[in-house]
Amino acid sequence: MKKYFAIIVLLLFLTSCIPAATPASVAPIPQTAIPVQSTNTPQPTQPWWREAVFYEIFVRSFYDSNGDGIGDLNGVTQRLDYLQSLGVTAIWLMPIQPSPSYHGYDVVDYYAVNPEYGTMDDLSNLLQEAHSRDIRVIMDLVINHTSSQHPWFVAANSNAGSPYHNWYVWSDASGGNKWYQGNPGYYYAYFWEGMPDLNFTNPAVTEEVENISRFWLHEVGMDGFRIDAAKHLIEKGAVLENTAETRDWFTAYLQFTKTLAPQAYVVGEVAGAGGLLAESYSDGLDQVFNFELANAIVNSVAGGAKSSVESGYKFVLKEKPDGNYATFLTNHDQNRVNSVLKENDDKARVAAVMLFTAPGTPFIYYGEEIGMLGAKPDEDILLPMQWTDNPANAGFTTATPWRAPHPSTINRNVQTQQKDPASLLNHYRVLSSLRREYKSLQTGSVHLLQTANPYVFAMLRVLGE
Repeated sequence: MKKYFAIIVLLLFLTSCIPAATPASVAPIPQTAIPVQSTNTPQPTQPWWREAVFYEIFVRSFYDSNGDGIGDLNGVTQRLDYLQSLGVTAIWLMPIQPSPSYHGYDVVDYYAVNPEYGTMDDLSNLLQEAHSRDIRVIMDLVINHTSSQHPWFVAANSNAGSPYHNWYVWSDASGGNKWYQGNPGYYYAYFWEGMPDLNFTNPAVTEEVENISRFWLHEVGMDGFRIDAAKHLIEKGAVLENTAETRDWFTAYLQFTKTLAPQAYVVGEVAGAGGLLAESYSDGLDQVFNFELANAIVNSVAGGAKSSVESGYKFVLKEKPDGNYATFLTNHDQNRVNSVLKENDDKARVAAVMLFTAPGTPFIYYGEEIGMLGAKPDEDILLPMQWTDNPANAGFTTATPWRAPHPSTINRNVQTQQKDPASLLNHYRVLSSLRREYKSLQTGSVHLLQTANPYVFAMLRVLGE
């Protein structure tokens, strides 16, 4: 009998009250169901992001190094050892460019760093220190729209003769929802009036985005981009998302970035995407975030039954069996996973197992590893990182933080969990270590297994033999 190597993921949802008298029953695994490759078959070299563990950071809330109550780039640098101990090999920095908003998703200067976060020298130092630890760094690239305070839009809105007027989307008459009174005419803004959409049917806009990308990849040294609101780039009549024109634009853009920097990683936020949409963008984005699988995992863990995650996997495997997408539990636009799970740390552990054993590239949202809590409004999903049990500042700053920490910092913080081998934090460390050790957890194929118990989900991850 040929031997094969596999990781078996068998999750017992003990927190969901499986009857003690009903043991889990797992159907036998037929040998023919497991593809076995010869030991002489070399495994293809994978792009670095297929083996990475990412960590999403909201700089304003991560760590304040200078005592002004606002997190900064030097604060991220000072916490790189912590990230390394967590098994993180790549960082996603949420918007770091100048912006009038606390969140930064309305940019006013694409060639600078938000002065509240530091300087270009601070960013260069962060990149140097991260790279010395073999940690890559990507940044949010917000190109669907600018701030209404960006000089381009200020000029575009001054008169129709401005060279920047056609950089945005205009109409002589209001198109109703998402159209706002400008001067002259009405401008289109998908998200809100302070974020006017750029016009990507104008070649000048594409050329400028390429210049911006060249600046951050070549001159600054970024390792790639997370593209915000990727699916909304080009509208076509009443179709406001995922148009063929949008996908074609990204296909050309990805070719441009690979010519510029072959190892650059471009991941897209295509909200709601599952396997089908991920595959549709495969020529234009290295990966997209798999929202369908994320929701399936969280729903199953919250409810304690396998039906949601099993169904989610079946759809994903049908449309995109290669596992080439970004995985996560929740992100900065959603209620934090431990709030969704009603502060049940056993369920949080199960969710973490599901994330780290799933195909794709896992992304951890900052604080998720210690069970941070937070629910809408957005500001409360972006609260200061809880480093200590200090209720006033959570060890995030020596001053008054820009927003008060969550009260749970008293018992949910890094300092306390570092000392507890059974903590959620150390659970995440074990899982990231296992993922690094077993290549099958990174790029192995997925084979769902039948179980007779609705509270037990099982699968094989298989690579080579």
